[in-house]
Amino acid sequence: MRCPFCRHRGNRVVDSRLSNDAMMIRRRRACSACKRRFTTYERVGDNAPMVVKKDGRREPFDRAKIIAGLKRACEKRPVSMETIDQIANRIETAMAEQSDREVASNTVGEAVMNELHKIDQVAYVRFASVYRSFKDIDEFMHELEDLINQRKQTPASRAGEKKGDGAA
Repeated sequence: MRCPFCRHRGNRVVDSRLSNDAMMIRRRRACSACKRRFTTYERVGDNAPMVVKKDGRREPFDRAKIIAGLKRACEKRPVSMETIDQIANRIETAMAEQSDREVASNTVGEAVMNELHKIDQVAYVRFASVYRSFKDIDEFMHELEDLINQRKQTPASRAGEKKGDGAA
């Protein structure tokens, strides 16, 4: 493990902790050359499937790509990095638990959209606009209309409306 500051290879582990879900180990390290501290995360990576892209290419599942897409979609939204990390963990676990050693890229994309739909609808629309490659404003509006209709049909939103009506 190289120090991210001075690139020296020698370091020692100062502290190790399991993550809340026990799927990752967080290690605090101290560089033996520059004495600065840094954090590393270790996780099991041998069970990750290959992702089959739309053009037929295959590449290893990359959790960092999921996090990058989530960060972009959630930019300037009230979504914490902890939430983004939890979503990435759930998606990574779901893809690893599939019986197939290969998973279609659209399966991964749909999983990200489902997670975003639950936590932040603006982030969901942002991600969907890139993921679904809307060709014109009509396709975009259709997606928004579906989102609005789903929102009207959920029991939670109706219960909130009833509470608001009774208080007024």
